[in-house]
Amino acid sequence: MLISEIFHSLQGEGELAGVPSVFVRTSGCNLRCNWCDTPYASWQPEGTPMSVEEVVAAVRGFPARHAVLTGGEPMLANGIRDLAAALRSHGYHITIETAATIAPDGIACDLASLSPKLRNSAPDARLDETWRTKHEALRWQPGVVRQWLALGGYQLKFVVSQAEDVDEIENMLGQLGGDIPRSKVLLMPEGVTVEALRARTGWLAEQCKQRGYRYAPRLHVELYGNKRGT
Repeated sequence: MLISEIFHSLQGEGELAGVPSVFVRTSGCNLRCNWCDTPYASWQPEGTPMSVEEVVAAVRGFPARHAVLTGGEPMLANGIRDLAAALRSHGYHITIETAATIAPDGIACDLASLSPKLRNSAPDARLDETWRTKHEALRWQPGVVRQWLALGGYQLKFVVSQAEDVDEIENMLGQLGGDIPRSKVLLMPEGVTVEALRARTGWLAEQCKQRGYRYAPRLHVELYGNKRGT
């Protein structure tokens, strides 16, 4: 599989924010989000070919017992299910960061960190119409999301740019059906700088208070800024 980077850091988003973890970032993505903060692993995939055994050895070189499979879109990676199974055999807690456009198909996973994309993710004029059409067709797959939810341990994370996005989120949750606790839905401000995040903090926090969702800070940006290996 093509690996963009493997690093030891603190989880920056979601229910496990602050937990020391080893991140395995695969290269390649089937979406082209306009605000993507890892274009080196998504828009123009780069990395080093590594076997499952090599990745596991690298992960075991760090003291953390939590492993995060991320990307890009990790579910595209050749051998991702073998990697997850190998990490589980070594006793790791496994979080999978995914846009939930590809079914889990039995992958070993303790926390499915699902981040379906809103309309605000649509690629701009930097990409041609082919990618804009593909992105729009793929970004929201409620049937696939339901398969991930059925695994048990999950969180739903949404990147919010404007107040209208919250109405879109509520519509998407309605399409999923069932009783999704609002505490499992995390709203994150869009931005890759502390200043951009703080500009959205006030009104987004109020939306969370009014509607019962969780506000999700982006700890890694606060701690390290927008850079690789964090």
